[in-house]
Amino acid sequence: MTWVFWTSLGVIAYTYVGYPVWLWIRSRLRPRSAQRGTFEPFVSVVMIVRNEAGVVDSKLRNLRALNYPPHLWEIVVLSDGSTDGTNEILRAHTSDPRVRVIMIHGSRGKAAGLNEAMNMARGAIVVFTDARQTIAPDAVHLLMENFADPEIGCASGELLLGDPESGEVTKGMGLYWRIEKTIRELEAASGSVVGATGAFYAVRRKLLVPLPPETILDDVYIPMQVARQGGRVVFDPRARAWDRPNQGAGREFTRKVRTLTGNYQLLQLAPWLLTRSNPIRFEFVSHKLFRLAVPFALSATLVACLFLTAPIYRAALLLQLVFYALALLAILQPRHWALARMADAAFTFVVLNAAAMVAFGNFVTGRKPVWTR
Repeated sequence: MTWVFWTSLGVIAYTYVGYPVWLWIRSRLRPRSAQRGTFEPFVSVVMIVRNEAGVVDSKLRNLRALNYPPHLWEIVVLSDGSTDGTNEILRAHTSDPRVRVIMIHGSRGKAAGLNEAMNMARGAIVVFTDARQTIAPDAVHLLMENFADPEIGCASGELLLGDPESGEVTKGMGLYWRIEKTIRELEAASGSVVGATGAFYAVRRKLLVPLPPETILDDVYIPMQVARQGGRVVFDPRARAWDRPNQGAGREFTRKVRTLTGNYQLLQLAPWLLTRSNPIRFEFVSHKLFRLAVPFALSATLVACLFLTAPIYRAALLLQLVFYALALLAILQPRHWALARMADAAFTFVVLNAAAMVAFGNFVTGRKPVWTR
């Protein structure tokens, strides 16, 4: 059991500490910053919606008000079998000739919708976004500056949980996102980011490839294909999109299960990701696959401590029990500020790893999460 404990602990430590530290060292020894500059290509903003009547009008108004030359952009929005009034709202926006609407009767899935919308896009750069998030007025302009560097094939914006007035949320999922964004910044500082922010990212149209049917993570599959073709994938925290910080515990858990299931699916759709054809194979394994192994490592560490009697393992067992007790305490919402922050962080960590276990179950059983709002 000793080797089980230390191997499992090593997996956990590398995932959350070792890999970020290695990225930090690499970014200092071999920095590769994007050579940003003024760049105003014709841009196609692509958005796939399904039953988004509650938000699609405000999102289209948000897009139409962006600070980018009006004659240099278009919006291509595809409605994937919407039945809630979304189509009527979209028709009201077609009075603007820059808004192009495709309406599909019967749902075919997001991947099919993206393929059709990409075929219709005329811009040299295609910007992908979702219906719910609000994009900052200058975000597209800032994102385009990255493409002044011919090496850049994909640029990802930053998703902030909160709103521009009150600022970013720093607890729960907000804390998770801040850690994730730090890793993406470090990856971009010395190479390429593994994936993009699905709510807001841009790709050179010449580097786009069709998505396989039922693809869950277009925001990973497309950027990895860009890297495969020799383009760099970067993260630009200046280009911001805002989202509500709390979508409800059930919805957040479902969304995370879907995302992690998508990571497993990638190995089936693109086995080349684990070969030399992937120029950022090491980063992909470290960033994506090690996280899928963490819940198993956590379980193995706990079980190993139950059988090991040396003081160090007794102490490790106690620390684990205290940590999981903190996660349970978060449900009671303690009033003490410091305790509440620690409990919330522990709860988020446990929930994310529970989602990874469910995703593994989906992968083993062949269950495919459907695309929902």
